[in-house]
Amino acid sequence: MISSIAGEVISCKVFRARDRLGRSTFQGNQQSLLQGKFLQARTIWGDRSFKENAKLYCRGSCRMQSVQAYNKPLEDQVHPSSKVPSSTEGKVITCKAAVAWGPGQPLKIEEVQVAPPQAMEVRIKVHYTALCHTDLVFWQAEGHTPIFPRIFGHEAAGIVESVGEGVTDLKVGDSVLPVFTGECKECKHCKSEESNMCSLLRIDTERGVMISDGNSRFSINGKPIYHFLGTSTFSEYTVAHAGCVAKINPKAPLDKVCVLSCGVSTGMGATLNAGKPKKGSIVAVFGLGAVGLAACEGARIAGAARIIGIDFNNERYERAKQFGVTEFLNPKEYEKPIQQVIAEITDGGVDCSIECTGSIEAMVQALECCHDGWGVSVLTGVPHSDAVFKTNPVNFLSEKTLKGTFFGSYKPRTDLPALVEMYLNGELELDKFITDEVSFADINKAFDHMIKGEGLRTVIKVIS
Repeated sequence: MISSIAGEVISCKVFRARDRLGRSTFQGNQQSLLQGKFLQARTIWGDRSFKENAKLYCRGSCRMQSVQAYNKPLEDQVHPSSKVPSSTEGKVITCKAAVAWGPGQPLKIEEVQVAPPQAMEVRIKVHYTALCHTDLVFWQAEGHTPIFPRIFGHEAAGIVESVGEGVTDLKVGDSVLPVFTGECKECKHCKSEESNMCSLLRIDTERGVMISDGNSRFSINGKPIYHFLGTSTFSEYTVAHAGCVAKINPKAPLDKVCVLSCGVSTGMGATLNAGKPKKGSIVAVFGLGAVGLAACEGARIAGAARIIGIDFNNERYERAKQFGVTEFLNPKEYEKPIQQVIAEITDGGVDCSIECTGSIEAMVQALECCHDGWGVSVLTGVPHSDAVFKTNPVNFLSEKTLKGTFFGSYKPRTDLPALVEMYLNGELELDKFITDEVSFADINKAFDHMIKGEGLRTVIKVIS
């Protein structure tokens, strides 16, 4: 990018002028003069075509994306970011994908065509993907709008195969995590330190196409196959918006860090970013599934003195110990409300509670078990759309705090690389979340494991 060239005459080559949202821009000041080779550009005044070596007068300090300037006369050069050593660049790729043809129907491995990435998009070769409960819910399509045929999957890791116009932060060969939500870095949410709810790339479960043109990049013999959460990682190749792709350390093992794309980050961030328990705190976690255990892992990293796990399944306690859980409570085994039991064994309540079930009853219990004056309760579970939360207002007047979190309050492109580094440095333990691995051909076994409640995360090896 050229940020200021006032009063200078330079040779440059415009490859495309776009901002981070994919919008085409061209702005500047009469003080500046660009002299070079311009073929075509879309400007704030509309489309402009330029003859070779045309002179362009700018208003202000010129701000352009994907511009290469030279201190010597323009030569026939190509911007380094566009040098893609890939035989498939710009071409349709035929590959294998696990396609869901209808609600609850076993996924079928099909040959699909994956179109090249368009502006601000990236095509990724998926190496490993994991099954998340969200995939299961929308595959079953109970209580949700059924969109089929569809390629599910949103917890994954892979390598960039090619990039579309305007993509400057990613290049071919980068190790990446595609994420179901994004970070455009331009909207008011992205510019705020308090939010990760990107206005442009926020999660949309009912969108089955790309946002740039409303079309799918997947097809079978010309028939479109719909996307899921903008990721669709149950495919050997997928296309995602560049704002939904986090570049990570190439040394990271993709079969481990793939689980950071959703569940682990959601639970761990709920504790570390939203709950923010201090060292020596008492933390209660409601629900000891993958997200709940990630919340426990966050409490362990934060240095909590006591981590109380609450679940209806007693068999989960043994595994939960690996994540720092020191005590276990089953609400069914007590006549008193579980929040009262927790208050009694913690001298008035916990410092922080994390709800990871989606149950309204558990949400109320999580709030009411917090200590008055400073207790913080964080909700991560997603209830039914018609659910209503009810509690006595005194809980808030006594200075308890109720918060919600989305994706653990992490900004995907900014924060996920740091989580990968935590894993590489031994601060974050990911291996214990992965309880099984299956081949791509056996992807339906992962669904069977989850339906039966077996294990935490099944990683699917997509590459052959």
